[in-house]
Amino acid sequence: MNNASLPRQFALDISHTPQATLENYLPGRDPALLKTLQDLVDTWAEQTFATSQTNPLNHRWVYWWGPEGSGRSHLLAAIGNAAKASGIEHIPLSPNEPISWVKLEDRLNTLSNEEAPTVITVDDVDRLDERLVAALFRILNNVQGSKAIHIFMAGITAPANLDLREDLRTRLAWGLVFQTHLLSDDEKIQALQQAAQARGLVMSPDVLPWLLNRFYRDMPNLMALIDALDAYSLETKRAVTLPLVRELLQPGQNT
Repeated sequence: MNNASLPRQFALDISHTPQATLENYLPGRDPALLKTLQDLVDTWAEQTFATSQTNPLNHRWVYWWGPEGSGRSHLLAAIGNAAKASGIEHIPLSPNEPISWVKLEDRLNTLSNEEAPTVITVDDVDRLDERLVAALFRILNNVQGSKAIHIFMAGITAPANLDLREDLRTRLAWGLVFQTHLLSDDEKIQALQQAAQARGLVMSPDVLPWLLNRFYRDMPNLMALIDALDAYSLETKRAVTLPLVRELLQPGQNT
């Protein structure tokens, strides 16, 4: 469902949505991935930057995969935000912004020789076209020979199953590889409760089970609804109860 077909309240300006962090990612069945990323972020926060001599390539080269809604993009955004918080340059790449790839390649030789770390994130690896596949292959070659470049990549399936050229599939598996999983209903409710608490939003206990049964079941749309409920609650100065949720979703039909 796109914004044009949503109730008016979904278009409200949301200016206080918490940014993606490792702390507000619910690991579910992904604790090993989360711990790997947290351990690395801790070294950044402590400014104990490791170079290629003390930090193996597979600690600087991580790929994770899973279905839509399993938190892949959240983790990429979280690692990028953590890098910036530690004063480390973050360069995000995706199929939607090819100019960013060109700009990065222009700087790769310089970045490869720097002692200070740089963090690159690549989202939706499975959607890369032939030109960007070639660019990622060149970028990975530079990362391999760099002193302190970290690269984190995410896609919809394991490297061996990606519909990409063979040499890139092989390269992707050189580092650490993890799978992300969809949350169970109980885990979704826990994640939504955490998101609501981070916004200072109090909801009646019957709201979240009702939403899972009647509304979207994927986390991005459910999180967007939490944002909309937060804004609508502030606008109307009313608590988040089932009547308010129904009013937001079906204006004029408070049943």
